[in-house]
Amino acid sequence: MPHFHIPLQSGSDEILSLMKRKYSTKLFEHRVEHIREKVPHAFIGVDVIAGTNGETEKLFQESYDFINGLEISQLHAFTYSERSGTQALKIPWKVDKEDRKRRTQMYINLSEKKLRSFYEKNLGTTQTVLFEAQKNGESMSGFTENYIKVKTDFDENLINQLKKVKLKSIFTNGHVEIDTIV
Repeated sequence: MPHFHIPLQSGSDEILSLMKRKYSTKLFEHRVEHIREKVPHAFIGVDVIAGTNGETEKLFQESYDFINGLEISQLHAFTYSERSGTQALKIPWKVDKEDRKRRTQMYINLSEKKLRSFYEKNLGTTQTVLFEAQKNGESMSGFTENYIKVKTDFDENLINQLKKVKLKSIFTNGHVEIDTIV
């Protein structure tokens, strides 16, 4: 399946160092580029934490800018919360809870922009979809192998079936409309 889920935590090398992570933004960027070279239409989801201890506004902006520059598909943004026994508790400089929420929302907004861009790059392509049994009014949905949520008219014969489809357009709710089932 061309679907990757990679934890980044922060796009700031200083924060990664404070968190005792054993990778850098350069290594992470290289890995994303490598995936894109090998599997151009792969879905790449990335975990990021907003407002960890030590994350000044400058370091948050550095992280945000780094992530914005990556060719990823979606962010899984989490608001930092204290957990006993973690390295982060030893880091001085606590981020105000309102700033944590604001930063998380900025990542969520960026994620929505990146997801839409990923969907747009896949429009016009033919993908394999596994259709789900859920009936939502007169429609049903499923996911492509690279994790694009598609929607089509309900057809009982499609339930739990793998079908090739051509992706047509993006609905306002973010699902992708199918042009044809091949």
